[in-house]
Amino acid sequence: MLTGKVALVTGASRGIGRVTALTLAEQGADVVVCARSAELLTEVASQIEALGRRALAVTADVAKTADIENLLEKALATFGRVDILVNNAGITRDGLLMRMKDEDWDSVLDTNLKSAFLLSRALAKVMSKQRYGRIINISSVVGEIGNPGQANYAASKAGLLGLTKSVARELARRNVTVNAVTPGFIETEMTDALGENARHELLSKIPLGRLGQAEDVAHAVLYLASDHAGYVTGQALGVNGGMSM
Repeated sequence: MLTGKVALVTGASRGIGRVTALTLAEQGADVVVCARSAELLTEVASQIEALGRRALAVTADVAKTADIENLLEKALATFGRVDILVNNAGITRDGLLMRMKDEDWDSVLDTNLKSAFLLSRALAKVMSKQRYGRIINISSVVGEIGNPGQANYAASKAGLLGLTKSVARELARRNVTVNAVTPGFIETEMTDALGENARHELLSKIPLGRLGQAEDVAHAVLYLASDHAGYVTGQALGVNGGMSM
């Protein structure tokens, strides 16, 4: 499905990013994986190569322009092109609005939203010259419905939706599609740590009655990255068990 394509996935050392990178590789893509943890990235790159695909692991803070420039320089030097960008890097710094520190707001907005802007801006030039590209932003159901204690996170994820639609309009004539995926609550280390009462309360808000898996999100990304979604742009694909309809 993706043979001959090169993908770049941020936040690829664990969770949704890791599973997405491996899913794209399974479908034939060579993959550039990026995160802050060199050790975990090396493991992911080895798994991609075990699938018979080429991999490049680059450690970077994607909220920094210099790191973005270095990342793209290495990616293009290695593969010559980038066809698929998955802006997945994200962090949380939860807290009630009245107690939220400036640095907690800034770090979340920089990592979750500014990084997507920086990478999309840089790769828009590359993809426009190629006359082909897929940009996929990993937003969140929280960006659509909000969540107490996550004003910074919700704002960053809502911002990704606006960024998606605006960039989609700008790049459509260059055959570059731009879409978002809005995951709901996915099985992660964080949700594993929930107590029984908290987990029950969370599940009561999900019409399908279960948490999602990283593979659920990765398969949505795969669809948007493929030629099957060539006429889809500026959209947000919800993968949230019906939390937002």
